[in-house]
Amino acid sequence: MSYTIDDLKTLMARLRDPQAGCPWDTRQTFRSIVPHTLEEAYEVADAIDREDYSHLEDELGDLLFQVIFYSQMGKEQRHFDFDSVVDNLVRKLVRRHPHVFPDGTLESRIDPDNRPGEAEIKANWERIKAEERAAKPEESADSGPARRLDGIARTLPAMVRAEKLQRRAANHGFDWPDVEPVFDKLHEEIDELKEAWYDACSGAGPVEAVEDELGDLLFVCVNLARFMKVNPEQALNSTNHKFEARFSAIEEHLEREGRDMDGESLEALDAVWQAVKGIEKQRKK
Repeated sequence: MSYTIDDLKTLMARLRDPQAGCPWDTRQTFRSIVPHTLEEAYEVADAIDREDYSHLEDELGDLLFQVIFYSQMGKEQRHFDFDSVVDNLVRKLVRRHPHVFPDGTLESRIDPDNRPGEAEIKANWERIKAEERAAKPEESADSGPARRLDGIARTLPAMVRAEKLQRRAANHGFDWPDVEPVFDKLHEEIDELKEAWYDACSGAGPVEAVEDELGDLLFVCVNLARFMKVNPEQALNSTNHKFEARFSAIEEHLEREGRDMDGESLEALDAVWQAVKGIEKQRKK
């Protein structure tokens, strides 16, 4: 016997039952579950990054459970339920993919010979999303008119949100013509950061300016990644893994020689670091 999505919905309802449910589950709220949702999403990403597909199935189940949890709470408060979540999702995806569902129905089929090009598909996607944003009711009477950067969640990781802001702005013509000015801007921001740092150290400028200029520098780095079609989050994650592996290799090298990392000079550690990098290069050849 295999359980189904209906069984999962039943299980969730029983966990949330005020009289006979689980005490932990019954006292949760939309807000209290958010950290768990983020953790489960990152665990899915980690399993994929490690190509650990045996655990990926389990992690995807944990992530699905988060959706079921929110849906049950939505049902209890008469906001929405799982079925309405699914219905809304299918309608939205059909609407956003006219190059797959030409008549706006799940049953319709595109003629492969008349499929639009990628540029047209992308333009349609952005146009449809803009129409959806414009059609959404304002949050309050005094919230003002809809703006072009509305709807990009403020709770996203800063680097991810920076890229989304830049892409949205670029779709409206606010962008550099090519990558060269981005390099120029990068050098400009580095100089401004150095100036802010030296001013803060000497007391000639506010310490807060350092954070401000560093933020500008990171924002330009995200722009540079966008022009180079590199995912900045993945690039930084890759470097994190590389640094972790090299640092562990230094530890192992010193342990084999009976040396303690904490007792070594920076010069000695750097020499081992360079040796580790040399071994990496040899392996890649």
